[in-house]
Amino acid sequence: MKFYILAFSLFILNVKNSSAQEMKASEVLDKAIAYHDPNGNWEQFNSTFQVTMATPENLDRVSDITINIADDFFKLINTRDGEKTTYTLNKGKCTTSITDSIAQAGARTPCETASLYKNYYTYLYGLPMKLKDPGAILSPAVETVTFKDKKYLKLKVTYDKTVGSDVWFFYLNPTSYAMEVYQFFKGDPNGAGKDTGEYILLSEESTINSIKLPKVRAWYYNKDDAYLGTDTITKN
Repeated sequence: MKFYILAFSLFILNVKNSSAQEMKASEVLDKAIAYHDPNGNWEQFNSTFQVTMATPENLDRVSDITINIADDFFKLINTRDGEKTTYTLNKGKCTTSITDSIAQAGARTPCETASLYKNYYTYLYGLPMKLKDPGAILSPAVETVTFKDKKYLKLKVTYDKTVGSDVWFFYLNPTSYAMEVYQFFKGDPNGAGKDTGEYILLSEESTINSIKLPKVRAWYYNKDDAYLGTDTITKN
C-alpha cells in the first residue's frame, strides 16, 4: 500500500510540474499580474510613498515619490545629508529645484534627469503590469530554473529597438506567481552583454492602492555578485 501511495504522490507532483512547464508565458504573466494587482488598479495608481536607499560607504538617500498615472503626474523629493532636491513632471511640464548655475556641464539636464527618474520608478514599481506595455516583447517560453537555491518560473522580456535594448528576466514563485527576483543585462546575456547588468532580490511586501509592491529590493552585479545596495519602502 505504501508503494502505491508513494507512486500516486509522485504522479500528482509530475502532473503539477508538467502543467507549469506547459503554460504559455502570457498565462504565467497574467497570473503574476493577478497576484500583484488583483483589482486591476495600476492604471489608476495615485499615491505617495517613501523609499530609503542604503548603499555601502554612502549616507542613506530618502526619496518621497508621488505617482499619479491617470493625471500623468510625477514628483520626487530626494533628501540626503539634510539637502533636498525636487523634480516634478506634470503632464510633461518639468519643474526642478536644480538651477542652471549648479547643473553639471556636459551632464544630462535636470529635466532629463526628472524624466529618467519617472521612467525608472514607474517601471520598477509598476512591475509586472508594465510588461503589458507597447514595445515589451515577451518570449513565449517559460523556463523552470533554480536561482540562488530556489526554484522559479522564469520569463524573458526584450524590447522594441525604439524602447530599449536591455534584456530582462523575471523569476516568479511557482506556486503563488509572486515576483521574487528580476534581472537585466545590457545586451545579449549569452554574448556581449553577459558581464553587464544586475539582479535584484525582492523580499517582503507593501500594499499600496491594493497593489502588492516589493518592500525590499537588494541589488547585485551579475558579473561577480557584488552587492550594490538596498532600497526599502519605509512609508506608504
